[in-house]
Amino acid sequence: MNKINRVVISPSSLLLPALVVLLAVTPAWAQGEDETTSVAKMFLLPGDFLGMLITWLLVFLSALSIGYALSLVLRYRRSVLLPETTRKKVTDLLLGRRFHEAVEFAAKDGSFLGRVISAALSEAGHGYGAMERAIEEAGDSQTTRVLRPIEYLNVLGNIAPMIGLFGTVYGMIVAFDKLQSSGGRPDPAALAGGISTAMITTFWGLVVAIPALASYALIRNKIDALTSEGMLIAEQVIAPFKPTGPTPQPKPAAKQTPPSKNPPPTPDPKP
Repeated sequence: MNKINRVVISPSSLLLPALVVLLAVTPAWAQGEDETTSVAKMFLLPGDFLGMLITWLLVFLSALSIGYALSLVLRYRRSVLLPETTRKKVTDLLLGRRFHEAVEFAAKDGSFLGRVISAALSEAGHGYGAMERAIEEAGDSQTTRVLRPIEYLNVLGNIAPMIGLFGTVYGMIVAFDKLQSSGGRPDPAALAGGISTAMITTFWGLVVAIPALASYALIRNKIDALTSEGMLIAEQVIAPFKPTGPTPQPKPAAKQTPPSKNPPPTPDPKP
């Protein structure tokens, strides 16, 4: 029995991306505090608390989006949406004229293909046309249900640049405040702190958005292709219900009236 469960983001799905980030920054921290050009200071340690908070929020969202995308890829495989065992089992039951068992099996199957076939078999009493309409309606509704969870990737991909832009604006405000408070002659190190915050938050906003939107597009296209194929498979499964139609009979030849043996009377000539 195949069932599509709700998306559950387990800690293990986020552990790998977070571990990659930590392995990337650990060598930088190990270089010591005097290494001002370290990766950690360039990308993960802005000069103020709010900038650091925004940066690490975006780092967390990056790990979250990668882990979530991986879980969706595993969830929406062909073997899960269109299991071959479901198609073969229902086809064998229908060919064996075990219709009741086929209906029960399809109703218990939680895959996309199983639900579409179940909707079609439930309309078998109303004819083949009703079964085709049931496939279309169930296919549309199930496709919408399957596509709904991937919208979170779209949301992350659109919100992350806005968070990065918030950090950018904040960093520029800090930089110009330093410039104003120093009377136009600021300390370059103090001025660079605000600019660094602006650039770092912009960077991490793009790091979150690009993979999230790319994963969203790829997974959506894959789901569209699989659901369209599933509807075609469902139509093939219900093929035994398709009416063949009556055999056309040849039209009978038109009967010809035989000529009369008595010729028509000849009119009398005028005197």
